[in-house]
Amino acid sequence: MRERPLTGIRVLDLTNVLAGPYCSYQLMLLGAEVVKIETPGRGDLARHLGTDPALNEAGIGASFLAQNGGKRSVEFNLKDSDDRATFAELVRVADVLVENFRPGVLARLGFGWPQLQELNPSLIYCAISGFGQTGPLSQMPAYDQVIQGMSGMMSITGTEQTVPQRVGFPVCDTVGGLTAALAIVAAIAGRRNDPAGCFLDVSMLEASVSAMGWPVSNYLTTGVVPRPMGDQNATAAPSGTFGTADGPLNIAANQQQQFETLCHVVGRPDLLADARFADRERRLLHREELNRELNTALAARPAVEWEGLLAAAGVPAARILSVPESVDLDQLAYRDFFATLPFPSSADSAALRVSGNGFLVDGQRMHPTEPPPILGQHNGELPELLLRWKAASEPAAAGAGDPAEVAP
Repeated sequence: MRERPLTGIRVLDLTNVLAGPYCSYQLMLLGAEVVKIETPGRGDLARHLGTDPALNEAGIGASFLAQNGGKRSVEFNLKDSDDRATFAELVRVADVLVENFRPGVLARLGFGWPQLQELNPSLIYCAISGFGQTGPLSQMPAYDQVIQGMSGMMSITGTEQTVPQRVGFPVCDTVGGLTAALAIVAAIAGRRNDPAGCFLDVSMLEASVSAMGWPVSNYLTTGVVPRPMGDQNATAAPSGTFGTADGPLNIAANQQQQFETLCHVVGRPDLLADARFADRERRLLHREELNRELNTALAARPAVEWEGLLAAAGVPAARILSVPESVDLDQLAYRDFFATLPFPSSADSAALRVSGNGFLVDGQRMHPTEPPPILGQHNGELPELLLRWKAASEPAAAGAGDPAEVAP
């Protein structure tokens, strides 16, 4: 396999729980060496989050396992003078520092952006927070649920009867982490033109509103307030969840040709002659009537049969799966999406499965190279790691005056 794109990039990870660790996990999968800086004796809160009490007690909860593979863990007390000095040495030779403290916390510890710049003028410093480093809400504490609510996401999730509803996974944390990873990778690429470091201020609120492209854009453009549509797609009909002989089926016949094909496949070509369903706008107005007609026709076969028939005819359609059914899809196995890693503790012979990312590089999957670390697992390796990072940083430092000589 070819070298991973971020091989040689050195990352200091001061993050906790989800958005930050998810960001640094993406960097690790791309080849960066990530050193996780954790509070002595306590570590990342995610170490204790999950449905297995034994794993939580051991400090390797399911939430931690999901996004910390391949990282190194060292314990630092940034209020301790010796640890602060060692941390400063690491900053001098790191490429990236990422944290998700509340704005101002790292500065109060003596490592604000001016101090970090002085230690390492080429450092890429990424701060992830709920609302950004500035503004009237910047000091407000935030978790995913809070951002889901303030972004407007919960106001359009569910139905008119059930709204507001939380999306079933921490989507704002995830989007915030992906946004941070994208910003960091962009800054690394930018070194080709300018070797100076930069400060990346990532707001989970802004990342989430940005990700809600269509409903936000539609409101800004037309003034139409988005409303909850349950399992239906607000932009097209028929497009949503339908009943079959044995369970639900998603159909997204968003284009005219797809709608016409759908009517023929389900044995209802007569719907094409109905003026209520003649074009997109009229189908939107008469969505409920159209759905009733289609549900009656779809009740003739089980979901898996309709999935095959409709997909073969070019109509996007698929069953609604549970998480266990989804992770067992042959498609994911074929593309080697999950990695099987040894358990973090050598005393346990069990294996664990973790997710990769959503793309291949030259047909190859980028998996974690090692299991998630136990707390402080790499404390003893810190002197050697520091020496290695110093040696690796010397060529870049020597060419700092010439952007062409600085490694991307």
